[in-house]
Amino acid sequence: MSTSTPTMRAISQDTFGGSEVLHLVELPRPRPLPTEILVRVHSAGVNPVDWKTRAGGGMAGVLGEPPFVLGWDVSGVVEEIGFGVTVFKPGDEVYGMPWFPRQAGAYAEYVTAPARQFARKPAGIGHDQAGGVPLAALTAWQALVDTAQVQPGQRVLIHAAAGGVGHLAVQFARHLGAHVIGTASAAKHEWLRDLGADELIDYTTGRFEDAVRDVDVVIDLVGDEHDATSTRSLDVLRPGGLLVAVPSGVSPELLDHAHTRGLNATPFLVEPDGPALTRIASLIDQGEVTVEVEDVLPLAQAAVAHQRGEQGRTRGKLVLHVTS
Repeated sequence: MSTSTPTMRAISQDTFGGSEVLHLVELPRPRPLPTEILVRVHSAGVNPVDWKTRAGGGMAGVLGEPPFVLGWDVSGVVEEIGFGVTVFKPGDEVYGMPWFPRQAGAYAEYVTAPARQFARKPAGIGHDQAGGVPLAALTAWQALVDTAQVQPGQRVLIHAAAGGVGHLAVQFARHLGAHVIGTASAAKHEWLRDLGADELIDYTTGRFEDAVRDVDVVIDLVGDEHDATSTRSLDVLRPGGLLVAVPSGVSPELLDHAHTRGLNATPFLVEPDGPALTRIASLIDQGEVTVEVEDVLPLAQAAVAHQRGEQGRTRGKLVLHVTS
């Protein structure tokens, strides 16, 4: 590679597999096309879709065969703007979930993407917190607001309420005026009550379908591959209720089962959404929503972050600190 070509550090993989396939590399620094911005990444969130894709699941079918750079959560500073960009200028602090489900390459020192897939970073939090927001917050927001259209007074059940998406979904559902029910281990109940949960169910000691009834909306962040969570969730819905199945979608069998009982079920996939991120930033800056980051690791320890995330016990988010 020519020494005149600017480069950047990134975490790449040459094959599908365990966390050991992730390694630090030097890659050419991207340049923004018209309507795009070049962002110097300060922090990048780590999400379940990352380690699923690394192993050959998740968005591997979209990204294709390795090598590729994982990561969709970005918080950083605009370094350069392409022709036509008017919403940002160099030096602006931004955050976003660019390109999803195509490759964004957030586990790197620089990313380029359309300017309007970003929003101004919440002013009241640093990059390490903001880096954990976009994918999780947009998933929760779009599921509750755009897909379920949650109304005040509705009963909303959130599975995996203490996770990255879950703890934000609890707060968004509370903001929307819902009665919020969550499943989580008992050790996280007090924290979730502080975030706005009205009822909590310890999934380790009993079946949630024995503890709750007459739910309008279930946000299932677990999926049928774990103890038939989606299918069992139909038992708690009231007639006409909606199951939003986030990680694994809705099988034809599950859909038929729901329809024969007068229920609704829908798969869900998050989309880049700059305007929604602007609204979310406002909620964060107003103190209505807090972002829980369990730990921040350096970029070179991406494999460690994946190992910890795959254990499924994280409270909130894990974030990679990329550059200062």
